[in-house]
Amino acid sequence: MIQDNITESATTGLKHWAFKKLTEFGISEQSAEYLNMLILLIGLLIVIFLVDIIIRKLLIGAFSQFAKRSKTNFDDLLISNKVPRNIAHIIPLLIAIEFVPDVFVDFGNFEIIIEKGLKVFAIILTLWIVRSVLNTLKDFLKTLPRFKDKPIDSYIQVFMIFAWLGGFMSAIAIITGIPFLKFLTGLGAISAVIILVFRDTILGFVASIQVSINDMVRIGDWITFEKYGADGDVTEITLATVKVQNFDKTITTIPTYALISESFKNWRGMTSSEGRRIKRALNIKQDTIKCLNENDIKKLKEIELIKPYLEQRQKDINTYNAEHNINKDIALNGRNLTNIGVFRKYIQTYIENHSAINKDMTIMVRQLAPTAQGLPIEIYAFSSDKRWVNYEYIMADIFDHVLAAIPYFDLEIFEYPTNIDLKA
Repeated sequence: MIQDNITESATTGLKHWAFKKLTEFGISEQSAEYLNMLILLIGLLIVIFLVDIIIRKLLIGAFSQFAKRSKTNFDDLLISNKVPRNIAHIIPLLIAIEFVPDVFVDFGNFEIIIEKGLKVFAIILTLWIVRSVLNTLKDFLKTLPRFKDKPIDSYIQVFMIFAWLGGFMSAIAIITGIPFLKFLTGLGAISAVIILVFRDTILGFVASIQVSINDMVRIGDWITFEKYGADGDVTEITLATVKVQNFDKTITTIPTYALISESFKNWRGMTSSEGRRIKRALNIKQDTIKCLNENDIKKLKEIELIKPYLEQRQKDINTYNAEHNINKDIALNGRNLTNIGVFRKYIQTYIENHSAINKDMTIMVRQLAPTAQGLPIEIYAFSSDKRWVNYEYIMADIFDHVLAAIPYFDLEIFEYPTNIDLKA
């Protein structure tokens, strides 16, 4: 008992050490109390800061050493998801909770507010740790073949929504001073009214969490949402709405929950990639497609871009037909070159040599299924310049040339007849 009294007396003396020194210098008691609190607070903050740095370095160092020796990548994922960093904050937080009453010994109201704030921060820190551990578990499971096709993200999102909801209610209970169970009971009684009155806000809140977690939309993203007539850049994301400035400078407002309940297109993948896709087809009249004879090939060899290709292909075809004694009195027999095939090769070569096309991405000229409007020949490539105006210019430049080249291959573009055609 005597020992406890001595310890308490020493602690009390330490709490008011600065106060006594300040009053000895003639400072008023009220000012001395505030300065005493300030000195203790600064000292506590310095101690917390130093302890946090030391614990963080020790934990991260220990985890890193263990990860180097471990054969599994789970511990590497723990470090990348900042689990040791978040856990390191626990000890400084406990020190703060322990010594806050000593710092604010003369200011009971301040002590209550700070203690409640620290308890709320403890809830947030717990949620951070849980989230980082779950993200680690998610990343680890995705490396396992049996879990690659499982919707792990969705399960974690649902769990975290309930966790954040529980943390939010716990924080409110701490701030208001109401016991958690009593607060939960009262909340259940008015939940129906809350849902009815704040339906859009609740939907927007849940949607904003999912949008943020899944990184579905960011400010500055170009999105296309046909239902709402939106096609432009996202300028603002709030709890209830997302504002999109269309390319005609009009503003479209979209409910935030529509981003998770309906389908829209985000062009971020294109803008962050190395090229912008060109995907357009020309419809060729099918009755202009034919096999090429010697005169046709000779004429096409004058086109320098495909001359090496024609010489090599003609040599291979003649060798094959000669080895198999093919009767070439009928052009269909054996192997042959066609004007549509040579035309496709010409376009392919032209695009591959075009200075504005990204050569490291897909370049393809393909034939689509024939239709009543002709045979579609589609150009599929990526322009190096992704800016809209430049992209349109590049695409137009390519098709200007291709359209002008079609007659050289005895081909024609399909067009519906006009009144003049019908009269003729």
